[in-house]
Amino acid sequence: MTNWEERYLTGNTPWDKGLPAPPLLELLEHPDHMPWGEGPVLVPGCGAGHDVRALASTGLEVMGLDISTSAVGIARSFPVVGKERYEQGDFLDPEWAKGGCFSAIWEHTCFCAIPPARRGDYARAAATVLKPGGVLAGVFFLQPWDAGEEHDGPPHEASVEEIDAWFAPCFERIADWVPARAFPGREGREWTALFSKVASPVDCQ
Repeated sequence: MTNWEERYLTGNTPWDKGLPAPPLLELLEHPDHMPWGEGPVLVPGCGAGHDVRALASTGLEVMGLDISTSAVGIARSFPVVGKERYEQGDFLDPEWAKGGCFSAIWEHTCFCAIPPARRGDYARAAATVLKPGGVLAGVFFLQPWDAGEEHDGPPHEASVEEIDAWFAPCFERIADWVPARAFPGREGREWTALFSKVASPVDCQ
């Protein structure tokens, strides 16, 4: 199990590019795909909060969540751009998720970072914290590694079929595309998708 607090304390955070995810910026530029609702929007595994601030700059109320206390401290050290806030917590903890009332979730690097065996927990947490009809929008890292490259993750690879299976029956995929913009080295390896909540989390088994 990855010790995320230690990674932040030692500065071993290669996933942090110092900028919002290019696929998120691409999504924000296309109002016909805006899935955010009235807010608030949740960003699980927010790290230093670059995506949180990109969303908050549009006027949305946004909450960044991270399991690492140090990550939350780093995020809070940046100038406030809008209605953003940060909280330390475990998105996969049912007690944390209980009572959530978010209109949307932005997923970037959290799903691929958790152990694959806990992806069902992720789907249940997402269905728990979202309002009825809420949207999970995310960019999923399908192929983090080159063919034949030895790795044990994170990040962990995933397929479109697997992601669909984890989120059904609580979610219905309503849109998807391969993002035109990506961090260097991620071109063609990511997949942007929007899922609408259609059922309560008790059905996400």
